[in-house]
Amino acid sequence: MVTQDLKKFSSPVFPFTAIVGQEEMKLALQLNVIDPKIGGVMIMGDRGTGKSTTIRAIADLLPEIEVIKDDPFNSHKSDLDLMGNEVKTAIQNGETLETEFIKIPMVDLPLGATEDRVCGTIDIEKALTEGVKAFEPGLLAKANRGLLYVDEVNLLDDHLVDILLDSAASGWNTVEREGISIRHPARFVLVGSGNPEEGELRPQLLDRFGMHAEIRTVKDPILRVKVVEERTSFDQTPMVWMENYEVQQQELRNRIVDAQKLLPTVQIDYDLRVKISEVCSQLDVDGLRGDIVTNRAAKAHAAYNKRDKVTLEDIESIITLCLRHRLRKDPLESIDSGDKVSKVFKEIFEIE
Repeated sequence: MVTQDLKKFSSPVFPFTAIVGQEEMKLALQLNVIDPKIGGVMIMGDRGTGKSTTIRAIADLLPEIEVIKDDPFNSHKSDLDLMGNEVKTAIQNGETLETEFIKIPMVDLPLGATEDRVCGTIDIEKALTEGVKAFEPGLLAKANRGLLYVDEVNLLDDHLVDILLDSAASGWNTVEREGISIRHPARFVLVGSGNPEEGELRPQLLDRFGMHAEIRTVKDPILRVKVVEERTSFDQTPMVWMENYEVQQQELRNRIVDAQKLLPTVQIDYDLRVKISEVCSQLDVDGLRGDIVTNRAAKAHAAYNKRDKVTLEDIESIITLCLRHRLRKDPLESIDSGDKVSKVFKEIFEIE
């Protein structure tokens, strides 16, 4: 009842299923939600192309999660990797803890955020005088089991981006101050967005994002008019809009939940795995992150399409998203990195 009341007061969010176009970005976000281990998505595109709208819409679409009540880390009731130390100790001691359902956390990281605000702080004074570890959780704690969104990630301090990527990859955040160390779960889908005109992200940071979606402004005048009309209509009568799309939203929500359940059983043939690595090798991709992410994303795509075996179509749909940002930049090359991935993929997989 309380969550229903809160829903009435929270500002309406544009429905995910009502967003026109931008299929690449929508697919990348959905696959990351199905398997957060893909490693997040970097969305690069022109101003005013609906990047923030789409990210807020996917967070609103997702089903509620069960958490331990009044826990700052949104701890899971049974998964040890997703619970804070206090909850873990209580469960090991056989205590019964009250749980509640909350909307998936969606945390916005402001550009001016400090390291303490992101990671959390330890109250040294309390630790010294009272002998207790007093931890003030930061944004990473709040984002556990949810989404962390950084707008204009290319303008964020490099060391902060590093911290975010480390936490996103390991699923844990460690805070060390004056010899006191605290570790808590921080498993989230990292979503960064930016405008290429404001500068690129350093290649070694870019490589840490699982996927890279590129967005272009819609050129078709009829489609542009449709987008403008729909946005205006939503702003005037948001509740009517949300009711109209409720069935589609629920269908997509169920599809994502089913895919999450199916994911552990999805298989990918050895031949396909070899060919994925062949593509990475021919594109001269540094390291093995490209191979790992492509395999994971292909499995998530198969699960999304209700299959337990990866097909050629699955790989074709995601390989550009997973590899385009890992290619070495050659100033003399005229071909777009996405087209280059596509070209090599077709050669190796022998597609006309």
